[in-house]
Amino acid sequence: MNAAVDPARAGHRPLPRLPLALDAALVALAGALQTCAFVTTAAWPLPLLAAALLADRASRRPPLGAAALGLAFGSAWLGAGTWWLFVSLHRYGGLPAWMAVIAVALLSILLSAYLALAMAGFARWRSGRAGRDALLFAAVWLLAELARAVIFTGFPWIASGYAQVDSPLAGYAPWVGVYGIGWIGAALAAWLALSRPWLRGWRGGTIAAGGVAVVLGGGVVAGLAQFSEAGNRLTVTLLQGNVPQDEKFAVERLPETMAWTRGQLLAARGALVVAPETVIPLLPEQLDPADWQPLLDHFHQGAQAAIVGLPLGNEAVGYTNSAAAISAATSGLTDGYYRYDKHHLVPFGEFIPTGFRWFTRLMNIPLGDFNRGGLDQPSFAFGGERIAPNICYEDLFGEELAARFADPAKAPTIFANISNIAWFGQTSAVEQHLQISRMRTLEFQRPMLRATNTGATVVIDHRGHVTAALAPYTQGTLDGSVEGRRGLTPFARWAAAFGLWPAWLLGAGLVLALAGGTRPRIER
Repeated sequence: MNAAVDPARAGHRPLPRLPLALDAALVALAGALQTCAFVTTAAWPLPLLAAALLADRASRRPPLGAAALGLAFGSAWLGAGTWWLFVSLHRYGGLPAWMAVIAVALLSILLSAYLALAMAGFARWRSGRAGRDALLFAAVWLLAELARAVIFTGFPWIASGYAQVDSPLAGYAPWVGVYGIGWIGAALAAWLALSRPWLRGWRGGTIAAGGVAVVLGGGVVAGLAQFSEAGNRLTVTLLQGNVPQDEKFAVERLPETMAWTRGQLLAARGALVVAPETVIPLLPEQLDPADWQPLLDHFHQGAQAAIVGLPLGNEAVGYTNSAAAISAATSGLTDGYYRYDKHHLVPFGEFIPTGFRWFTRLMNIPLGDFNRGGLDQPSFAFGGERIAPNICYEDLFGEELAARFADPAKAPTIFANISNIAWFGQTSAVEQHLQISRMRTLEFQRPMLRATNTGATVVIDHRGHVTAALAPYTQGTLDGSVEGRRGLTPFARWAAAFGLWPAWLLGAGLVLALAGGTRPRIER
């Protein structure tokens, strides 16, 4: 990137400085509008334009004013992107509407504090040189996204990189992961905003176009790298029950839902059958033997295998949100099935944070306090492939999935995500979660099977392409095929060995290298 001098110092006429309240409203609007790209992937330039606007406006403010802009931008970003939390809290959790609105707003504001601190640091340490300041902006942006991803168990939903799953920047995914893509995008956006090529005539426009071409073209070239090779191909059947959340645990609805689930599992044509999270909402010993035993007998004696979501455990040892896999190979196991227990639990939904039990008492959410499964649980072996289950928003944490790649000989060859997004109604959460899963396939060059209660039930190949899909909010089954993959991407290697520490060190190292020096004059 060109380390151009700040146009204000070079004699160019700066853009007008707006009142702080108007600036805050402007960046908040940009933060909200950019969330369209997390639903409609063709809108991927929007987050880059929004980040450019934030960089431009924050560069005109002292640290406190820049922090206010970061808070406004981040709060609107998260509020517009995760408003569907209101549905789970109010419609299904039973919170009064006003309390649910406040809860979502407070969560958005609190999680945006990281971006507020980042913008304060940017304003404090920027030098006035566009290239240098663009790298500084990207560094603090990266640190803010990482903080949101890990602190207090993390909530990195709609992190900026997910908007780029269909853009040229997606080619960087197997190298640097979703946060690396966010860093590259932030650097590009800030450089364009701070160098202001439109103020520098044809030369500035040429340099800007060249810089964009290098970054986007580099992503296209990087995406051509093939780090995995083909394994076996399996036919699959994925179930989507479309059970409304307020009926999922209703005793009077249970016989109907269990009959449908049992019938579809037994009639499935695929070699591997996958059913959603808690598709069986009771413990095995609580089920009518007519529901559970036929499944064990069918998959123990045949050539098929099934992965089903259900709770496991007992009062003495606690309960887990789990996936049970049944095949001929599991017939000799004590319980007759392979077991995966969810590792990354949802605060308030699956565990109660210290000091917040009063809050969960206000909600009507069953089975709200699970035990946590291990980080590196073995894959389910079937058909010559190693299938790694993950449950619901666990596929949001690529660095945790990477732990399963520490030993290449045992690394997963196929991911299987089982989810229940019915908690959030018919909202954008379904499309957003699909983009998250697609990003995981790009990072690891592994296919992903998604069996969900209401959508998106799909087959995704190792290049992030949806090869088969079932219409959301319908009841049915999806037949398709999936090809296992072997081999490790650079991201899988470094994330398996070090987690997110390389990204943390990159962000902190750039801040240390670029901070300091003479503070530029604030534009007026």
